[in-house]
Amino acid sequence: MARLIYSVIASLDGYVADGDGRFDWAEPDAEVHAFVNDLERPVGTYLYGRRMYETMVFWESPPDLAEQPSFVRDFAKIWQSADKIVYSNTLQAVTSAKTRIERDFDADAVRQMKGAADRDLTVGGPDLAAQAIEAGLVDEYRLFLVPVVVGGGKRSLPDNSVRVNLELLDERRFRNGTVYLHYRIRN
Repeated sequence: MARLIYSVIASLDGYVADGDGRFDWAEPDAEVHAFVNDLERPVGTYLYGRRMYETMVFWESPPDLAEQPSFVRDFAKIWQSADKIVYSNTLQAVTSAKTRIERDFDADAVRQMKGAADRDLTVGGPDLAAQAIEAGLVDEYRLFLVPVVVGGGKRSLPDNSVRVNLELLDERRFRNGTVYLHYRIRN
């Protein structure tokens, strides 16, 4: 069975975007980006909400890709090769290959996807991740904590009564101060 992984880059105080909706402070440097690439390489399917898809679709055809550093070219190739499912009631069409729209998040359908997949799935975006967490679908958490406190904005984890017990699998500190924490569900 494939795993469903929630991977997120967040501020130290737990936000993916600040109060103005900005997340430029979260852009990974070359070292972090290369590490993320290695984590993303085995993923077969990305599950996105509309806003996360609209952010990530940049990677379908980044401008001047040939002139970009190798870690950027590598991530574009990884992203383009994966299947993508966008959960949205408002998005009318997708602009990337290997992508389809689902109007509703169906936990049972995702459970079946996990059971049938031979490659892991990731859930991107805190709103969709919250639904997956609440449904008990997320198997692992990969958190990248950036050394900045933004004081408010869009939370990276659900702000509700769901409790999830976790086991730390891995940790890493990067030269830029970013810290990676990898957890799995403790049963």
